[in-house]
Amino acid sequence: MRKAGILLAVSSLPSKTGVGDFGPACYQFIDDLKACGMQCWQFLPLNPLGYGNSPYQPYSSFAIDDLYLSLDSLKAEGLIAGFKEYNAQADRVDYAAVRAFKEPYIYEAYQNFEPDDGYREFIKNAWVHNYAVFKALKKHNDDKLWIDWPSKQKNWIKNHEFDLETFKEDIRLEMFAQYKLYQQWMSVKAYANKQGIQCIGDIPIYVGLDSEDVWSHQDSFLLDDDGRPLFIAGVPPDYFSKTGQRWGNPIYDWDYLKAHDFKFWEKRIAYNLSLFDIVRIDHFRAFDTYWKIPADCPTAVVGEWIEAPGYELFDHLLKTLPNFHIIAEDLGDLRKEVLILRDHYHFPGMKVIEFTFDPWHEDHNSQTNMIVYPGTHDNQTLRSWYEDQNWRFKLRCRWSLRKYRHASMLDRLLEYTFCDAADTAIIAMQDILKLDDAARMNTPGTIGSPNWEWKMIDFSAFEQRIPELRDMLEKGNRL
Repeated sequence: MRKAGILLAVSSLPSKTGVGDFGPACYQFIDDLKACGMQCWQFLPLNPLGYGNSPYQPYSSFAIDDLYLSLDSLKAEGLIAGFKEYNAQADRVDYAAVRAFKEPYIYEAYQNFEPDDGYREFIKNAWVHNYAVFKALKKHNDDKLWIDWPSKQKNWIKNHEFDLETFKEDIRLEMFAQYKLYQQWMSVKAYANKQGIQCIGDIPIYVGLDSEDVWSHQDSFLLDDDGRPLFIAGVPPDYFSKTGQRWGNPIYDWDYLKAHDFKFWEKRIAYNLSLFDIVRIDHFRAFDTYWKIPADCPTAVVGEWIEAPGYELFDHLLKTLPNFHIIAEDLGDLRKEVLILRDHYHFPGMKVIEFTFDPWHEDHNSQTNMIVYPGTHDNQTLRSWYEDQNWRFKLRCRWSLRKYRHASMLDRLLEYTFCDAADTAIIAMQDILKLDDAARMNTPGTIGSPNWEWKMIDFSAFEQRIPELRDMLEKGNRL
């Protein structure tokens, strides 16, 4: 079945509280997706935002960011008396301000909450308490990296010798927040599935050093005795960067993981597949070979390619996890073995029109087991990408895409995407709305504002596009 969907971060949804959340806008968007004839909603990671508010450097692979707690839902449950609107008309998210705004309401809800059987069952998940302790200790240590905490606090995860009595209120507050986030999210997912919408999640292959994941699973990473990375992740120099990209994430100790049945990966994937119908794994190529950089190297120039046990890992995961559905992010300059690994397991890959479209040559793509995008969260918006092309390219585009009868070249490119052979076509909301790079979600290699901040004010412009989108989907045989 040919499908279509929209890429839209929860944070970008319209909201009365300055950031998108699991409240009414989620349900309205699902209804709008159904009205369009779409079958998929692709998300950015929902985990606690890390450095630079990036969802790809989260503090946990399991927890959800408190920002997404819906105050509307807490009010409906009687856990808060009410709340004021905050930055309802903002088209950017001010993360620090929104956190400060929401915190008192979350605390009020916690104070009014009576633990129930669902809560008691939820907190049996080991990660819940560990993450709550991690967050409490991090707050107590002025947000320092866990490797810089006092020894007894840093080593609590290993020996439980540090007395947490002082932090029990913060720990219980976070466990409550995670329970409510889980409940609210599962309600959103259930509604989406009922409306025929699949939820596509997203996890980075690596985890951040300053995370509960590394703190709780230190043996699974190449660290020294103090917990500092011996080697870090990245990619080597290429045409785009003379010094490569030094990401700073710790490298997995694949020998340890193999010897322990890949338990960290099994738990991580299993939990994410309980939250989503399908999960996209970022930087899939590192399951074949990964760039290993000495931690003391200031760039990615020095390093070596190391083979990863991709086949052993996926053999194990396919054996142990039911409904193992993933998307392989296989973009970039790859050696053929990466694609062989992908195809061995019939994982769908990705195609980005901004990278592949050539108006001088007919596109003979016949691959169906993939997801096609005009651009992803890391790309320019389609409008700015097109505007940046030279006049010859634009003139040739008009000729090449002449069979698509839209006045707008952007709409022609959207229909071209929907007509691609790929089984699934996903369009970023910014491209549906024909926005320029002021709405770009992320520029790789940069940190902080304006990345990750774009937000819709309302759904009116999108809902006006529904008839056109249905027509495009019908022409692309995706209804």
